[in-house]
Amino acid sequence: MPPETLQNPDAEKSSRFSPATILIAAIVVVAIALSVWFLLKPPADQGTIVVQTTVPLKMGKAELEYAKNIKVENLALSRAENFLHQEVTTLAGEVVNGGSQSLLGVMLTIEFHDSMDQIVLRETRSVLGVRATALAPGERRPFEIAFDNIPASWNMQKPTLRIARLQLPNAR
Repeated sequence: MPPETLQNPDAEKSSRFSPATILIAAIVVVAIALSVWFLLKPPADQGTIVVQTTVPLKMGKAELEYAKNIKVENLALSRAENFLHQEVTTLAGEVVNGGSQSLLGVMLTIEFHDSMDQIVLRETRSVLGVRATALAPGERRPFEIAFDNIPASWNMQKPTLRIARLQLPNAR
């Protein structure tokens, strides 16, 4: 009968926890801790934040009534590649004030659809600019809005537009 080899139980335990295993475990723990810290830390104050809203904005009775006088004409779509080699779609048109009051602001909700007429992108944007002069009665003003994130399922048709917000001079 061959002699049996004796095994040292302490040698087996020490081989299970090699330095490489301990190092990998430490890296995983540090990575998890950093991930949790980045997710839970409060955002740093970065000054003014610009928000694009897709939430329906409330208009008063006067604005709702006056919205019937606003027309959007001469819509045209174009696509081009920007300097980052991204496809950018531009919607150009003219907003026309057919009423008797000046407009300080006009916001449109633009909706792009797919082949089943479902909305694939909805954005609300200002068409007069941030510090634009008022749009006088009877005046028309061109606008251009660029989109770089239209989903591939878009049906390549002109989007639908609706007035989301008007700012009349006497309204606050």
